[in-house]
Amino acid sequence: WMVITSMKPPEELYAYPPRFIVQRPTLQAYVKLFTLLPMARSLFNSLCVASTVTLSNMFFCSLAGYAFAKLRFPGRDAIFLALISSMMIPWQVFLIPGFLIVKGLGWLNTFQALIIPNLAMPFGIFLCRQYAMSIPDGLLEAARIDGYHEIGIYWRVVLPLLTPALATLAIFTFLSQWNSFVWPLIVTQSSSMRTVPLIIGVLNGQFGSNVAMMMAGALVVTLPMLLVFLVFQRQFIRGIFLTSIRE
Repeated sequence: WMVITSMKPPEELYAYPPRFIVQRPTLQAYVKLFTLLPMARSLFNSLCVASTVTLSNMFFCSLAGYAFAKLRFPGRDAIFLALISSMMIPWQVFLIPGFLIVKGLGWLNTFQALIIPNLAMPFGIFLCRQYAMSIPDGLLEAARIDGYHEIGIYWRVVLPLLTPALATLAIFTFLSQWNSFVWPLIVTQSSSMRTVPLIIGVLNGQFGSNVAMMMAGALVVTLPMLLVFLVFQRQFIRGIFLTSIRE
């Protein structure tokens, strides 16, 4: 229905009863979307931020998860408990302190403000740690006997076994960053740094009466999320299946 509505001319938008077949399809809504609004730039911004944050979380969270699950060091359990406790604090509490830190560093209206605060998230560390705990210790000891150091064990043994968990983490992280609205609204000021949710907010406000244009914007925003899920779908389902077997 979204695709059909985005291709309808104005005279067919409010036809009653609604028609599923477009008599005179047009792409005018998409032309207006990319000419009247900086949609191309916002798509680039969102893709850059969401992809970078997703990759960084997959790397740093897998490292931390492996360390918390299999390595012994002073304060390990206390640090992990602090991370888990931070997940219970409402995210709104961090908005003002986060803004003041970003402002003090001179990062307002930059990619640093959108990316660096989200490089590693407690949920990702928790997910990777719980999954890494299922890796047999004997497998790691065998790798140490073969002469691998910890980085080699992580790269050659642990990381391949964490693939289902990382696929799940990638999906959740990309979707959360792609749909993020409040934080980009606070730390960005110019239209060249706006992300897709901010542009959709402008679209809903200035062009709320243009239903075809709104549906075109919704379709453009939805497609990248569908592609990410399709790419990681097999590993995502495999992770759920393996987790259910362990349970």
